Amino acid sequence: MTTVTVTEPVNEPVNTASTKTGPTPAERTARRKALLHWIAVHSLGIAAALFFVLPFVFVVLTSLMNDQQALTRDLTPNTWEWGNYAKVFDTPGFLTWWRNTLLYAGLGTVLTVVSSVPVAYALAKFRFRGRNLSLMLVISMMMLPPQVVIIPMYLFWAKQLDLSGTLWPLIIPMAFGDAFSIFLLRQFLLTIPNEYLDAAKVDGCGEFRTLVRVVLPMARPGIAAIALFQFFYAWNDYFGPQIYASENPGAWTLSYGLESFKGAHHTDWNLTMAATVLVMAPVILVFFFAQKAFVEGVTLTGVKG
Repeated sequence: MTTVTVTEPVNEPVNTASTKTGPTPAERTARRKALLHWIAVHSLGIAAALFFVLPFVFVVLTSLMNDQQALTRDLTPNTWEWGNYAKVFDTPGFLTWWRNTLLYAGLGTVLTVVSSVPVAYALAKFRFRGRNLSLMLVISMMMLPPQVVIIPMYLFWAKQLDLSGTLWPLIIPMAFGDAFSIFLLRQFLLTIPNEYLDAAKVDGCGEFRTLVRVVLPMARPGIAAIALFQFFYAWNDYFGPQIYASENPGAWTLSYGLESFKGAHHTDWNLTMAATVLVMAPVILVFFFAQKAFVEGVTLTGVKG
């Protein structure tokens, strides 16, 4: 008779050193070399990014200091004074400047887009006598500095129409198109194949329906680009409000009111920097959320004639 002996499995001690999680020294060395290689390859880009970002960081940090520390060489606040932003909003007229700037930038952008799209579409897709001459006139308007025509324009708006002390002399002309917006959008529309337009016309669409149903959906990146360009221009415009609205504080914009704010708080650099951050923040946020459409609209703009 055969006897079978069953042996119990012996639990051997587990080598905890081999089950440790985390990179080995060789892996850490490889990662360090990869990081140094990435920094070396992108060194120019990093330097350019720091060149643009560091001044903004300095403005934000200064805006959070107290009035005494803002006059020193300190780079970081000893105490974070978030109440500086509340003091800026408590400044008489600041909310009015915000309202006027939103009216100027928002309404001006809408009028510019609405008036520039049909002209750009006509210059890009229509064939008519004098088209090249019309395009040359648009380009010549881009090259004409606004200071050249400011005197006759001021006499027209202020003396003839009595609109001095308001922002309407700056908003109303945007309803008649913008040369830069027309040219940029025209170049974008040239990249849209004519076959799409021909197919829409075969289906019975007229020129207006073709523009609305076919061209506009395909031209959204280009339209977003010109809208952002116009919004940034109007938001940061200082020359126009200085000419037409300087005599009426109730019509000041943020760009012009900030100069008055700096004069009233010339020693309170923390408040001045806080006001500067509040003026810059909307533009930065708009570009941050719309940068994809903006970059796509600019990069897809062709140079076809």
